[in-house]
Amino acid sequence: MTESEDRLRVFYDGACPSCVRDRKLYERLAGKTGDAVEWVDITGRDDELKQLGIDPVAALQELHVEDGRGNIHRELDAYILLMSRVWLLKPLAWLVGLPVIRPALAKLYHRWVGERLERTGRLPK
Repeated sequence: MTESEDRLRVFYDGACPSCVRDRKLYERLAGKTGDAVEWVDITGRDDELKQLGIDPVAALQELHVEDGRGNIHRELDAYILLMSRVWLLKPLAWLVGLPVIRPALAKLYHRWVGERLERTGRLPK
């Protein structure tokens, strides 16, 4: 895998304090591995997101990651891709991907995000 193929662009909600905290935690855990990750705050970038084929409303509701080949991964696939890069998070990425765990976790994830967006008055209509 070439260096450019190894890179990830993570589209995250920079207006979300817990999202920012999660980013900082990931960067600490990733160490040097985190150098291959570019963090892109989606706030005010609707046109750029649309050019990449990402619905700005969906970007608020679920994590999106672009891999080095230009493929967009969303929701739990995005988390699995991101976590599988860090040795400490690799077992968690594997666990999240299990067919028994994945559907329940996806449901919880969407409920949590929806509640966060509603609580902060940012729930898309």
